[in-house]
Amino acid sequence: MHVLRGGRVVDVDGVREADVGIEDGRIVAVGDVDVDEDDTETDVSGKFVAPGLIDAHVHLMMDGRPDMSTIEGESEATAAYRVAANLEAALDAGVTTVRDLGARDSLALDAARAVERGVVEGPRVLAAGQNVVMTGGHGHWFGREADGATAVRRAAREQLKRGADVVKCMATGGVLTEGANTGLPELTPAELEALVDAAASKDVPTAAHAHGKEGIENAVRAGITSVEHGTFMDRETAESMADHGTYWVPTTAALTGIVDNGVEAGIPAEAVAKAEAAVDAHERAFEHALDAGVPIAMGTDAGTPFNFFTDIPQELDLLVDRGLTPEHALEAATVAAADLLGLDDVGTVAEGARADLVVLTENPLEDVRAWRHLTTVVADGDVVR
Repeated sequence: MHVLRGGRVVDVDGVREADVGIEDGRIVAVGDVDVDEDDTETDVSGKFVAPGLIDAHVHLMMDGRPDMSTIEGESEATAAYRVAANLEAALDAGVTTVRDLGARDSLALDAARAVERGVVEGPRVLAAGQNVVMTGGHGHWFGREADGATAVRRAAREQLKRGADVVKCMATGGVLTEGANTGLPELTPAELEALVDAAASKDVPTAAHAHGKEGIENAVRAGITSVEHGTFMDRETAESMADHGTYWVPTTAALTGIVDNGVEAGIPAEAVAKAEAAVDAHERAFEHALDAGVPIAMGTDAGTPFNFFTDIPQELDLLVDRGLTPEHALEAATVAAADLLGLDDVGTVAEGARADLVVLTENPLEDVRAWRHLTTVVADGDVVR
């Protein structure tokens, strides 16, 4: 057994002084832990032991470059090296679980298996495989194009056959695809219903990229599990999401990365213009979501322009800046994200949970920036930093 000795545990249950015992990848004791001569200890006196972060929306094939179109056409080997680098960066930042919501071919699914088998070091990966998109739709160059309910159902089943942990689709246009209209629907209600029905046969959750109000509402009515981005959510839409229990993954860092850097940094002018037109609406979406009680899970869209895997913890700063309390931000990045991903043994510091932990120098409930300052990362029971 390895013991984190003398720290204060902080999770959704609050702050308490406790040692944490770890064995065989699990937390086996929280409290006063006795050790045998074969056990090891790490002194974390004066520090805070928290759950590892969960990022519910990343793209492992992307690296934060200003123009995503330059990735198209790169070799599979080049993409795999980039994935490995992003996995390492996320883990170093205290992220112990990620959900990849779209990559070329089987790239992210292969990454999940590589981490699980110990081939590469990184956070636990749950992956969607390829996004299901309309022909020529947002992200078509790395997605699975399909038109009509029958074709969409087949495309979703293909991802499930590959082992997808979630089925992801593009319900509206997007910022980074040239010619796409951010606010307009792309997949139809019937196509979205077919996708949800296909996923339900394997008891797998679904996710929809959706910026515009109509696209969000189509996704909610179809039974989509989580709406990604939700930029133009209004009060009525937020109330519908809350009534259906639809998760919102805001990916605030994706918009700020574009708006804060702009054309001068090499981001395509069309993408900058679309992001600038969306940022105020996205801030208002937080007001609607918080008032309505929409469940929120943290996701960053890591990999998009100037949205680096090393900076994933900044999303908690942005969530608090948009109106969440530090307690709510912690919940969104741990137990809420775990619930969305269908994981019941991560996101807490409790006996029986997986030993995915970070040691912080400050209390994240007092200063959300504490997530950026860590001394130790434990992933699946192994001290990796």
